Order: sequence, then C-alpha cells, then structure tokens
Amino acid sequence: MERNIAVSQREHYTPDAFTEFLWWLSTAEKELLVDAVIDRNRYRIIGMSVLATWIFASFTWTYFFSTVIDNGWLALALGLFMGFVILTIDRALIKGITKFNKRKFTPLLFRGLLALTIGTFMAQPAVLYMFNQEIRMQTSLDNESRKMLKRQELDSLYKNRKSELLVQKQTLQETLDKKYADVSKARNNYLAETDGSGGTGKVGIKDIALAKQKEYSKLDNEYQTVLLETKPKLDSTERQLSGMENTIKAEEALFTQTLNNGFLTRIEALQNLLKHNDALQFRYYLIVFILMLIELMPVISKTILPSGSYDEKSMLREEMEVEIARSNIKKEQQLKEWYNQQAFEQDKEAIESFFSITRPLRDEKLKRFGSQWKDDDHQSFDGLWEKMKKELLTKQEN
Repeated sequence: MERNIAVSQREHYTPDAFTEFLWWLSTAEKELLVDAVIDRNRYRIIGMSVLATWIFASFTWTYFFSTVIDNGWLALALGLFMGFVILTIDRALIKGITKFNKRKFTPLLFRGLLALTIGTFMAQPAVLYMFNQEIRMQTSLDNESRKMLKRQELDSLYKNRKSELLVQKQTLQETLDKKYADVSKARNNYLAETDGSGGTGKVGIKDIALAKQKEYSKLDNEYQTVLLETKPKLDSTERQLSGMENTIKAEEALFTQTLNNGFLTRIEALQNLLKHNDALQFRYYLIVFILMLIELMPVISKTILPSGSYDEKSMLREEMEVEIARSNIKKEQQLKEWYNQQAFEQDKEAIESFFSITRPLRDEKLKRFGSQWKDDDHQSFDGLWEKMKKELLTKQEN
C-alpha cells in the first residue's frame, strides 16, 4: 500500500562533499541551493570551470617560476600561491554576475577585460612549454647573435684608440724596416766588394771596400741607435694592443655569463620564431585563443547559463536580511531612547528627593552661619557671603 507522506516530511537533498566543494567554487550559498533542483547542476558546471581554471593557473604559474627560480619546491609553492590568487579573482568575478546585472554592459566589460588580461599572460608560459624544443634552439641562435653584437659594440668602443696604436706601430715598424733595409744593402755591397762578386770585381779589402765597410758600419750604428729608441715604443704599443684585446675578451666572457634561458629570453625567442614561420604563427594564435578561453570559462559559463530560482532566492533573502537589519536597528534605537527617558525620569526624582531632604538641614546650617557672624565682630558681611557660597550653594553641571 502507498503511504501518504506529509508535505513537511518530504525528502531532503543532501549533497556530497565534492558537490559542496564545487558549489563553494561557484560562490553559491548551500542553504539556498539545496532546494533549487535545476540550479544545482548549473552551479556544479560553474564550479567545474572554476576548478579547471584554478588547476591550469597553478600549472602555468609553476612553470613560469621554474624558468626564473632554480629551486623546484619554491617554484611549486609560488605557483600554487598565484593559482590561489587567480581562484580568488575568478570567484570575485562570477560572484558579481547575477540575473539582475548580467545584462549591464559596464560591469561585464570590466570583468571581460580583467579576464582577458590574466588569460593573455597565463597563456604565455603554456605556449613556451608546448614549443620548448623549438624555443631552446632559437634561444641558442639569439644568444650567438647577441655575442656578435656585443663584439661589434666593443670593437666600436675601442676602434679609435686601437687604430691610433696600429698606425703608431706601423710607423715605428716601417722606420725600423727602412733602416734595416739600408743596413742590409750596405752589408751586401761591402761583402760583394770584398769577394769580387760585385762593385769593382777585385777581391780583397781595397779602398772602395773599406769605404763600403765604413758606410755599412755607420748605417749599422744608426740602426742600432734607432732600434734602441724604437723597441720600447713598439713593446709599449704591443702591450697596449694586447691589453685592449684582453679587456675585450674579458667583457665578452662577462657578457656570456649573463646570457640565460629565462622567461623574457624565451618570449623573445618565440617572437623571433613567429616572424619567420607562418605555420607556427597560425598555431600559436590558435593555442593562445584556446588558453585564454580556459581563463574566461568561469565568466563565460556564469554569463551564458540561464538563471533559475537560486538568483531569485538570493535576492529575496538579501532583501529580507536588509529589512530585518533595518528593523532590528530601529528597535534597538527605540529601546535606547526609552532607556534614556526612564533614566532621566528616575534621576530627576532622585534629585528632587535630594533637595527636599537636604532643605531643612541647609536652613539650619544657614542659621548657624548667621549666629556665628553675629557673635564675631571682626568678620565682614562679604566674608560671610564667601563662606556660605563655598559650603551651601550648589555648582551647576557642565
């Protein structure tokens, strides 16, 4: 037999822990959503989109920090923290979208721009991860180009001084070479004269041979003198040129140490790849668009899904709480005013009783002051008045 169950004893829906978690992600109030049968699944869908965006944000931020931090655990911790920040922003965005304001252009535009900004940045680490091999190769080429550019800058920096030193070295060397050529020619003429192979053709040392020997000795002495003067200058020029070259090499080595595969370096390598690869450009922008949609999923899902009874309940509940808060404040104000009025009346009666009880005593004390003044011939009336003011008259309350 069928049982008739009272309306107050209907079946009550109890969500599981994962459903409650999804509702929390979608910023829904469990107490209002339990009885909204159609909206239960809608907010599960919104919660799933927020969960997917949260996981994606944590992954991309972890990979981003891994490109700039050597400590993997620290990169993971920072990635999870930034993922939580993105989660907080997404929950704030979808909390502000309700049935009653989703058609308002300005709030929706602001949320869309914020989500696009976050999505664009979050897409970059994911794209770098997907094209890691190609980007590493391009980064190597870019670093070699930077080395060549650095070498050109250093050569340009030292060009003038280096040119001066090379001209100076060439001039000194030409002077030495010219002197040495003269000495060599004189030596050859002298030897040819003595062995008869040249000159007069007579063997032996004759007058002409002696003259040529004297000329050779003279030129050789001059060459030695010039060599003694020029050699230190040549050595100094060589040292300066060698020191300049060592400085350039040291600057190159220092610059090479600064080259890395960091985030910005990879981004620049990716841009260089896109300039020369049309196929990569299409896939890059397609992937960026898809990844941006992942970040926009919570806002999109909350915007396009139809609204049900939950939003009505939420608005009515909020209006009820506002009215109750106003009513409670008003009642509390009335109670405080009534309390103050009762306190005023009680205090008034107490003061009246005080003056009524103390009036005979004040009169009696006033009579004693008069008797004392009468018996004291040295006290003036003004003195009596000052004493009475101090001991009998009351002071006004401030």
